[in-house]
Amino acid sequence: MNCNNDDKNNSCCISEILSVINILQKNADCNDSCLETCDRGFLGCGTSTLNCNTRPVVLYTAFGNGTPWTMPTTRENVVCGEEGVTCSNVFRVEKIDGCCATFRVLADNTDPTTSATIPYVATNSFFTMDLKCCCALRCLPDTFVECI
Repeated sequence: MNCNNDDKNNSCCISEILSVINILQKNADCNDSCLETCDRGFLGCGTSTLNCNTRPVVLYTAFGNGTPWTMPTTRENVVCGEEGVTCSNVFRVEKIDGCCATFRVLADNTDPTTSATIPYVATNSFFTMDLKCCCALRCLPDTFVECI
């Protein structure tokens, strides 16, 4: 789908996949082994003993030339690339409305005692994206994120 496509009747496949992920995260209860696809019907943590509640995703836009979409990890009025600004390209889908999705920015877990089993922490930074401009979606291994 082209980002400039005005045909409102086209299916938005990324929106459909994110809708599945959003439902799975809301009903998170996993004990099964992983199938390594974005649209598998359950959240699974592999060998971890924690219950999974998040399928982290990386987004790619038509204008990023293969570079993942990044957002600041804070709600301050800052821009990725500015000195001292921490950004992330890992997100948790929070809401789907047609071809628009709201994401929470996830940050790397810097606590050495938990980072091996809990690689990301939730931030209070959110953004909404028009998924017609999202050309690719990469799912990372299911995990547990505190404070969701």
